[in-house]
Amino acid sequence: MTAAIATERLTKEYDGRRVVDGLDLRIPAGSVYGFLGRNGAGKSTTIKMLMGMVRPSFGRIELLGHDLAALPMEAKGRIAYLAEGHPLYGWMTIAEAARFAGAFHPGRWDRAMFERVLDHFELSGRAKIRRLSNGQRANVALALAIAPDPDLLVLDDPTLGLDTVARHDFLLSMIHLVQRRGRTILFSSHILADVERVADRIGVLVNGVLRVDCPTDRFKEAVSRVVLEFAGEPPAFPGCRGLVQAWQVGRRLELVVVDFGPEQQAAVEALGPKSWDVAGLNLEDAFVAYTRGPRRSLPLLGGVADEAAEGSDDRGAA
Repeated sequence: MTAAIATERLTKEYDGRRVVDGLDLRIPAGSVYGFLGRNGAGKSTTIKMLMGMVRPSFGRIELLGHDLAALPMEAKGRIAYLAEGHPLYGWMTIAEAARFAGAFHPGRWDRAMFERVLDHFELSGRAKIRRLSNGQRANVALALAIAPDPDLLVLDDPTLGLDTVARHDFLLSMIHLVQRRGRTILFSSHILADVERVADRIGVLVNGVLRVDCPTDRFKEAVSRVVLEFAGEPPAFPGCRGLVQAWQVGRRLELVVVDFGPEQQAAVEALGPKSWDVAGLNLEDAFVAYTRGPRRSLPLLGGVADEAAEGSDDRGAA
């Protein structure tokens, strides 16, 4: 499958500390890719390297099949970036912002599309940007991003600071106006419910290392919480393959396990619990449970390539 974004051992260091560590990322063309990680995991640094705003310490980046270091103007015109906070010139009207942005995309700027988007959001071109609500500014920024009809759209936390209604409207509009046209979207967000609603594939960075790269449903199905009930004090859990974390709560032993199966079931039953149960998790709960685990014990999740990736994990876990 063709990759809209591909990186090879992409690395960024600041003062000897690796913020992004050997990132090998492939985002299939036409997908909506949720890019996740806790604060400081390296998401924003990665996005800035992809956009050419930060120079990597090491590694390669390809966008739309071209090396970023030699990206032709034609390819640049097919890439749009929506920055966190939706920075726009407040003294401009929406129409003035459109003329300003359109000048950078001769031959690609679709004025009719831009006006349809404004009409969809019930916005007037005469409105001053500084007088818009946060949600309206986000919608204008989205309209400006998609008016050049890009093949790749990179969104860095686009719903940050929006209220629930504005976030909902923005996401529905993004799905309707962007995804249906077959564009590739890289979508970073701290709001996991938003990612779960729109992303068909996710990547999770932990301490600068890509620990998860798989379909969204695969991640939710893979991460489970296992609760063991005992008559008295629970014994220590000896461990099993795929264990992320284990902790005691009164007479219960709670585990977070990746790919719970017969092997893990045997380890649970060997402890002789009074009862035990496996519970599935939504994306937010699975993300929290997974990223709270000790760094060295985190199993890799990469779709069908999990076992192969596990065997090459020495660099990522070091």
